[in-house]
Amino acid sequence: MTFSKACCSFLWLYLIIVSFVAFQCNANGSQISSLVVNAAQGRPMPNTLFGIFYEEINHAGSGGIWAQLVNNSGFEAAGTRTPSNIFPWTIIGTESSVKLQTELSSCFERNKVALRMDVLCDKCPPDGVGVSNPGFWGMNIVQGKKYKVVFFYRSLGSLDMRVAFRDAISGRILASSHIIRHKASKKKGSKWQRVQTILEARASSSNSNLTLTTTKEGTVWLDQVSAMPTDTFKGHGFRKDLVEMLIQLKPAFLRFPGGCFVEGVQLRNAFRWKDSVGPWEQRPGHLNDIWNYWTDDGLGFFEGLQLAEDIGALPIWVFNNGISHSDEVDTSVISPFVKEALEGIEFARGSSTSKWGSVRASMGHPKPFNLKYVAIGNEDCYKKNYYGNYMAFYKAIKKFYPDIQIISNCPAFKTPLNHPADLYDYHTYPIDARAMFNAYHDFDKSPRNGPKAFVSEYALIGALQAKYGTLLGAVSEAGFLIGLERNSDHVAMASYAPLLVNANDRNWNPDAIVFNSYQAYGTPSYWVTYMFKESNGATFLNSQLQTPDPGSLIASAILCQSPQNNSTYLKIKIANIGSIPVNLKISLQGYVSKNLAGSTKTVLTSGNILDENTFAAPKKIAPQTSPLQNPGNEMNVMIPPVSLTVLDMFR
Repeated sequence: MTFSKACCSFLWLYLIIVSFVAFQCNANGSQISSLVVNAAQGRPMPNTLFGIFYEEINHAGSGGIWAQLVNNSGFEAAGTRTPSNIFPWTIIGTESSVKLQTELSSCFERNKVALRMDVLCDKCPPDGVGVSNPGFWGMNIVQGKKYKVVFFYRSLGSLDMRVAFRDAISGRILASSHIIRHKASKKKGSKWQRVQTILEARASSSNSNLTLTTTKEGTVWLDQVSAMPTDTFKGHGFRKDLVEMLIQLKPAFLRFPGGCFVEGVQLRNAFRWKDSVGPWEQRPGHLNDIWNYWTDDGLGFFEGLQLAEDIGALPIWVFNNGISHSDEVDTSVISPFVKEALEGIEFARGSSTSKWGSVRASMGHPKPFNLKYVAIGNEDCYKKNYYGNYMAFYKAIKKFYPDIQIISNCPAFKTPLNHPADLYDYHTYPIDARAMFNAYHDFDKSPRNGPKAFVSEYALIGALQAKYGTLLGAVSEAGFLIGLERNSDHVAMASYAPLLVNANDRNWNPDAIVFNSYQAYGTPSYWVTYMFKESNGATFLNSQLQTPDPGSLIASAILCQSPQNNSTYLKIKIANIGSIPVNLKISLQGYVSKNLAGSTKTVLTSGNILDENTFAAPKKIAPQTSPLQNPGNEMNVMIPPVSLTVLDMFR
C-alpha cells in the first residue's frame, strides 16, 4: 500500500463513518432512487457462476477441513537429516526415564523418518512415559464420540502401550485403550506392524492431546500416528461442520488446491499430485513454503476431487506448469511436467482399468470423477517461460482430452489473448471499499467473442477497512458480484478467496470461514456469498436503476427456480455502500402474480460498518429475513446504509 493510497483510503473511511453516525442520529433523511424491472426480458446466467476456492493456506486443510487430529503424524516435518526436531510432539517423562530421537528406519520408502523411543526406567511412573501430540492448537474430543487411532510400530520385546486422549491442562484422561503385543524378540525385535484402536470419549475437552505411553522398559519405534473422528462427512475424512457450511453456499464448482500453494516459493516445494495419492501413511508430505508450515498431504488430489463430488460441485484442478515464485523450468524440458498433468487427468477420469485410474479405484472410487476444467498454473502469466510452457500443456491436453476446458493465467478483459484458451483467470484484491464496489464495471467493455472470465480470487483486503472481515468489506464485494451477474454473458465463474482460516494461523485476512478446533463461523463475506447462491443458472432480467449516486448503489433482478415446487420467483438484490438510506421505488413489468403475500426481505447490515463476526458473536452480521411490507408491482422499499438487501417475490 502506498502512502497516498493509504491516506485517501483513510479519508474516505472517515467520511463514511461520520456520515453513517449522522444518519443514525437523523434517520428521516433518505435518498430517492428508482428501479424498473422487466421480467419478460432476460438471458440465462451460467450454471457455474458462483463457486468456492480451496487452498492449503491458514491451515485450511491440515488442522482444518481435513479431520486428522495429529500434527506431523509421520515425524517428517523437520526433514530427513536425523536426528531432527519432532515438533509439536513432546516428551512425557524425564530425560533419565525416556529418550526420544528420529531415525531413518521406517518401513515406508517415501517417508523414512521414524521416532525411536528408548524407555530407560525399570520402575516407571504409574502414568507411564512416552510422547504427546497437541494436534493443531488442541484436539477437540467430545463425550460419547468415537475416534479411530492408527499407528505403526516395531519393538524390542513385547509392546505394552496405553493410547489416550488427555485434557491438555488438567491431564484428565478423556478416552484410552491398552495395547499389548507379544512374541517380539528382545534381540532382533519385531517387524513393523499396524495397530488400530477405537477410543470412545467419556468426557469432553476442546484442548486435548493424544498420548502414547508405557511403563515397561525397552525400545519402541513409532511412525505414521493418526487420530480421526469416526463420524467424518460421508466417512471421507472431512470435518462435518465445515463441509456443511460449504454446502449451504450451493457452490457450482470447487477450485483446488491453490493458489500459490500450487507454485511454491521453490519448485521443489510445490504441490505435486502423485505424492498426495495412495494410502495416507505412504504419502511423503511436503513443506508448504508459501505459507510456512508442513502438510502431510492427507487432503490430497483424490480428496479434493472427492470433496467436490460430496458437495455437488464441479472440480477445477489447478496444477503446476513448471514455475514457482523463484525458479522456472525451461520450455525445452517441460515435457515431464506435461506428462504428469496428463496422468493426473487420467487419475481423475480414466477408466478403472487404466494405469492411474486403477490407483483411483484402489482408493475406493472406481467411477471416474467429473473433471471438466483445469488451470495451467496460478498467477504466472508474466513469468518468462509461461507462454511456452502453457502452449505445451494446452496442445497435449486438447489432443487427448479435447472436451476439457483450459484456463489461462493471462487476463483478457481488455485486450485479446495471444494464445488459445477456454477461460482466463482474473484476481482482484483492492484495499479500498469504493474501488471494490465500483469494480462492477470491470467487465462492461470486455470482448464477448473470446475466452470467458473466471474470477477465481476476489476480496477486499487491508487492515483499515477489511480487517478480519467487516460489514463494509462484504457490501463492497456484493456490489462487485452484482456487476458480475450483469456481465455474466462474459463472466463464467467467480469465487471468493481465501475460503478457510484457522484462527490460530492467520496467514491471510480476511477469509470466508473462521474456525478453531471446535467452533466455526462465517464472516460477512461468507454471508454475501450465501445470498448469491441462487444465481447459478438463473435468468438475468433487464432492469434500469436511476439514482443520484451510481457509485454507491447497484441492483440486479433475476428469475430463480424454487427447489420446493420448481416454480419461478423474482429475486432482486440491492447493494448500498452509501452512508444514507435509500427509498427505492420499484416497478415490476411483466411479472404476473395473483398473490405476492409470501414475499420476503432479507438484509445484511449492522450498527457499525466495521463490525465483524467473532466466536463470541458468530452471527452479529448475518442475513435477517422478514415479510416484505406491501409487496406489489409498484412498491417502495427502504434500503439501509451500507447493506445488502435481497427481495424474494414469491407468486
